[in-house]
Amino acid sequence: MKKIIFFNLILGLVVIACNNAETEQVEQVHDHSSEDIKLYITQYTDHLELFAEADPFVKGSSSSILAHFTTISDFKALENASVTASLIIGKDGIRQTINEPINPGIYKFELKPIKSGVGQLIFDIQTESNSYKITTDIHVYSDAHTAEHIAEKKKVESVNAISFTKEQSWKIDFATVLPKMEQFGKVIKTTAQIMSSQNSETIISARTNGVIKINDHLLEGQELHIGATLFTISGEGLANDNLEVRFLEAKTNYEAAKADYERKESLSQKQIVSIKELETSKANYENSKTVFDNLKNNFNEKGQIVIAPRNGIVKHVFINNGEYVEAGDPLFSFSNDDKLVVKAEVQQKNYALLKSISSFNIKSYSQEKFYTQDDLNGMLISYGKSIDETESYLISVNFEIDNNIGLLKGSFVDIYIKTKSKENVLIVPNSALVEEYGNYFLFVQLTPELFEKREVKVGISDGLYTEILAGVHVEERIVSKGAIIVKLAAVSNSLDPHAGHVH
Repeated sequence: MKKIIFFNLILGLVVIACNNAETEQVEQVHDHSSEDIKLYITQYTDHLELFAEADPFVKGSSSSILAHFTTISDFKALENASVTASLIIGKDGIRQTINEPINPGIYKFELKPIKSGVGQLIFDIQTESNSYKITTDIHVYSDAHTAEHIAEKKKVESVNAISFTKEQSWKIDFATVLPKMEQFGKVIKTTAQIMSSQNSETIISARTNGVIKINDHLLEGQELHIGATLFTISGEGLANDNLEVRFLEAKTNYEAAKADYERKESLSQKQIVSIKELETSKANYENSKTVFDNLKNNFNEKGQIVIAPRNGIVKHVFINNGEYVEAGDPLFSFSNDDKLVVKAEVQQKNYALLKSISSFNIKSYSQEKFYTQDDLNGMLISYGKSIDETESYLISVNFEIDNNIGLLKGSFVDIYIKTKSKENVLIVPNSALVEEYGNYFLFVQLTPELFEKREVKVGISDGLYTEILAGVHVEERIVSKGAIIVKLAAVSNSLDPHAGHVH
């Protein structure tokens, strides 16, 4: 008996729906449990969403309008605004300005049409910094009976409708969007490693023979600043190829050649020294200066001074303190984090797709977040034209990115390599999809307070968006954030579809 009563009660519910995204929706719905008939008006602009409940517009009768305004940027209630509602038919019109909402984002108007016919309902919104206008077409009838009759004919119902009021959606991370029609080619999903860019990695080599004398310490991961002295390579105590001896000898030769040239230049003015002797002295001076300057720029009396040529991070250290090195030996390598390489390896069956790579998305394991190629200022560098036998017969694909998100070199990421396509397909954000036992669902908006759970057939995914093969149309607005909460609301909603709603 209880089941029969419950079933009859469900059949008596009013399901309010209106399905015309991005354009005005005006519908009259009759509640057979004696509630007043309401018009449900939905309109979108680039900045605002309007959802209004209004009494049917009848000439000479006052109509109450409860308007909800939502900012599109965050889908929260409009704040700090005054709103003017104008009902205009032909050249005649009435208006009302409300400076304070009855609740955040909710404004209540009372308008009494003085003329019947097709007209416009206009909302002028003034915030502290901007002004907006929302316009929707309405019909003012000459008698209430006609208005109610038309409302009955336009009634929309759905057995899967879920009530989720604006007050509820404003409290959570919520958003709705329209599906997109875009070119969406095949996607190669694989794992990639973050590596240093060759242009950003430098190996510092010894320029002379000698013994390493580290000033303080030099460790992998250490941050270097341009011009910082790291260590010296000293030839002190070495019998052969002693750098200090060469340096002092070059300095002595330079100073002697300089003094000799300056003396002969002075004597030449008195014609005591011939021009040939002066030119010979000048040449000797310039040669000795070149040799000494070359040594001075890279060495001193203690040996070769190794400094950081630019800012960066020590990657590898190849020497130890006190170790003997020869000219050309690698000392250490360092790199900066400005540019990184994302190295992916794909299976041979995907080789034909690599020539049509369009972009990529990556998911960082450490941050659990997706980034697009544009987010990282990325670009394709190269892909393999042969099989790498050392990499399990896979093909390497390399992308260069800006390291503006703090990726760790050597770490791994998921990468979705996107390829070009000539066909437009319907795609939705992955955040809009809800999976249940291997089946996928979207919550389709009927009105901004009423949603329908709809099963869809999915295609390929690039990590951020998924192709929809069937189940939803491009003009149907869907929940893109907060879908799980709407799903839970389907279980917890009371029988009143307007529960918790301001009237």
